[in-house]
Amino acid sequence: MLIRDLDPAVLDSLKEHARVNKRSLQAELKHILELAASRKAVDYRKEIERFRERFGDRVFSNSADLIREDRER
Repeated sequence: MLIRDLDPAVLDSLKEHARVNKRSLQAELKHILELAASRKAVDYRKEIERFRERFGDRVFSNSADLIREDRER
């Protein structure tokens, strides 16, 4: 596998992850790819619809406003 035009900062970060995990860069990349491939694909449209069904037409307050009010006390 060949990955072109990878940002050098990303490569440095991956190398650091490999070092911390005591793996070679290749082993670290293999590990990351295996984890990503094993995750269940999420259909976000279905997830959004599930939340809409669960909460219906309820309207929720803006939590940022509540936090701001609390800080002003």
